[in-house]
Amino acid sequence: MDRIIISDLAARCIIGVYEEERKEKQDVVITLILSAELAKAGKSDDIADTVDYRGVKKRVLSLVEGSSYRLVEALAEAVAAVCLAERGVKEATVRVEKPGALRFARTVAVEITRRGTAGA
Repeated sequence: MDRIIISDLAARCIIGVYEEERKEKQDVVITLILSAELAKAGKSDDIADTVDYRGVKKRVLSLVEGSSYRLVEALAEAVAAVCLAERGVKEATVRVEKPGALRFARTVAVEITRRGTAGA
């Protein structure tokens, strides 16, 4: 399976379980790995034959920036669902990083992989 990779997409959202974390939006960094059949697009050079990754990016940012989750895991699941709703995406690996979540660590990340339904 071929892959489209969107690395280090920066966004801000309400995320966290503690009251002080929920007062203001925090930075998150998202990486998406979208599995799809890309051979047809490689031969045709036609955007209609591939995944519209610009559209995926816009939908993911819209979701994230309007969201309010307690857990990074829940945010990752929601992002994966957006990715799998895109025509042609068979599998999505989503990595959500929360920089500064732990003292002495650059970031904390959750990474999940979800598969679409057979008809996707």
